[in-house]
Amino acid sequence: MDDDLISSLTRQIREDVIQNYLTERRLIRLQMEDIADQAEGMRSQARRTGRRLNRLVHLMIHPEMVKKLHTLLSVSQPSFWHDCSQKSFARGVRFIRVWALTNRGKFQKLVSEAYHRLYRRMERYREAYEEMSGQCRAVNSNIKHFQQNFDVLSMLSFLKSLDTSALERKHFLGENFTAEELASVDQTLYIRTINFEDLQVPTPLTLPKPETVEFPMGELANEVYRKYQKHVQRLLE
Repeated sequence: MDDDLISSLTRQIREDVIQNYLTERRLIRLQMEDIADQAEGMRSQARRTGRRLNRLVHLMIHPEMVKKLHTLLSVSQPSFWHDCSQKSFARGVRFIRVWALTNRGKFQKLVSEAYHRLYRRMERYREAYEEMSGQCRAVNSNIKHFQQNFDVLSMLSFLKSLDTSALERKHFLGENFTAEELASVDQTLYIRTINFEDLQVPTPLTLPKPETVEFPMGELANEVYRKYQKHVQRLLE
């Protein structure tokens, strides 16, 4: 690229505008990377929460009772949470200790405490999910604001007319652009908003409060104990 082209470029697009563009672009990319990191952490938190559901399902002993539990808690199929409940018993959860005069009472307390722990864990997951969802909306708002503030198409049209190899040598656009990126600048400059569904973060279950399902959960525990007493006793040993 010769000097008159550089002069032409600097006349049409001031260097400070380009630098502002690059700075804003880097900030947007960092925000998007942060959202991706948060999504990975949320998926891990969802799996840990799913283990609490898995433990409760394990206490139901039989698929018939599991189906009743799913109905009571509105666990839809197919869903991430339904898949969690179908896995082998997860050992990555704390052992629950309960005391009662009879095995029936002990089992009822065990089921009740398992549900309380699931509910608390799910609510913590919901708070984190909603916070991340809000941050994702904020980043998307920043992306739209960025697109409105910079006339990307005009910049693209001008940059395509330049000698990209010479442009790279002069580092006019900064080191974050490689020669390959400059060659396909029309694709690399455009930043798409984040599709939250693409992050594959499971939507939290809307579980009933423990006090509202205390009676039906107790009845379900009694039915499990009545039908599968021997299995329950082995669980309580």
